[in-house]
Amino acid sequence: MNVLLIGSGGREHALAWKLDQSPSVTELTCAPGNAGIAEIAATVEIAADDVIGLLGLVQRMEIDFVVVGPEVPLALGLVDLLQDQGIAVFGPTQAAAQLESSKAFTKDFCKRYNIPTADYQVFTDKDEAIAYIHQGTAPFVIKADGLAAGKGVVIPESKFEAEDEIKEFFSGKFGDAGQRIIIEEFMTGQEASFFAISDGKTAMPLIAAQDHKRALDGDKGPNTGGMGAYSPAPIFDQKALETVMEKIIQPTVYGMNKDGNPFVGVLFAGIMMTKDGPKLIEYNARFGDPECQVMMRRMSSDIMEILVPAATGKLDKAALPAWYDETVVNVVLAANGYPGKYKKGTIIKGLDKANEMDGVQVFHAGTKLNDKGNLVSNGGRVLNVTASGDTVKEAVDRAYLAINDAIDWKDGFCRRDIAHHALGKPS
Repeated sequence: MNVLLIGSGGREHALAWKLDQSPSVTELTCAPGNAGIAEIAATVEIAADDVIGLLGLVQRMEIDFVVVGPEVPLALGLVDLLQDQGIAVFGPTQAAAQLESSKAFTKDFCKRYNIPTADYQVFTDKDEAIAYIHQGTAPFVIKADGLAAGKGVVIPESKFEAEDEIKEFFSGKFGDAGQRIIIEEFMTGQEASFFAISDGKTAMPLIAAQDHKRALDGDKGPNTGGMGAYSPAPIFDQKALETVMEKIIQPTVYGMNKDGNPFVGVLFAGIMMTKDGPKLIEYNARFGDPECQVMMRRMSSDIMEILVPAATGKLDKAALPAWYDETVVNVVLAANGYPGKYKKGTIIKGLDKANEMDGVQVFHAGTKLNDKGNLVSNGGRVLNVTASGDTVKEAVDRAYLAINDAIDWKDGFCRRDIAHHALGKPS
């Protein structure tokens, strides 16, 4: 098959790496891609949010199958455009992608279908939101309704901090995404990321991981798109998987289909492991980043054997994917200053040496080649250093050994405590 992958991040490099291994993929193109993806696939400089440009590319190249990586083209209706042209595509329609693009939509949906989640209120008025805060008890969880690149969540520790945050949301901190906000009850417990795949009617479980959203060690600092991940996650056992499938994933697939918005693609459920059982934090409508990187490293079967059946309504005929038992860790190397202001164009060396180390595979995110052929940074999250091992410690040690001894990039940083929950270290 002639396959087009949409996106340019670490998630897309991992997907390209896995798609390239499939015997059914005869030609692989990525738009726009990055420097790492360009080593294994053709790349075309069309932005992931240029849905009309992407539609034209699909038609010109006679693409057989499209895999959409990031959330923005899903929210813009790329899948709808492709389906209207009879093109097979893995990803939800614009209406179904509301599970990610509108947190208010998802919270209301959960209420209708009795899916366990935090209590909440939705606000479009700043003063009403502030008044509600002063009636409650800190800490609070405040979320932008729309897409905010994984950064649209704050957890103020006091009413005064919450009031300041609400004012910032409505003053444009997250643009249009923050003009409607959700204030939720604060849930306690460990978070896990669980993934399932759906063809609109059937739901198939994949695996769980744990990520690290805060920028700094000890889960401190601002929220980011994700600073690292690992899988398997000890907190998420077989019982948790069965409970989440029964009470969260399957009701979601049923409800979306009943409402006329069948969900085709990956359901990425952020789960809080509370004392009352797993509860849904929020949904993403695509593979996670940085979780996809560890998932692709752990998957031992052909990824196309689930993507194609899901896209064509035949997931009930597909076999469950197989997984390696090893632990895989992903440590994100980000540009100094991320998630705030950061420089682009700084030179990176040593990736070949890192990739030669036992168990190590580096996935590019924000990278490109400059006019001199040097690999340089081109984003906030720049590299994903993944490593496998028989134990969590072995995988962690291998990842940090590659960062310390092989990769030469003085303008980046990483967290030094990835997988601390699994290693039993205090956060």
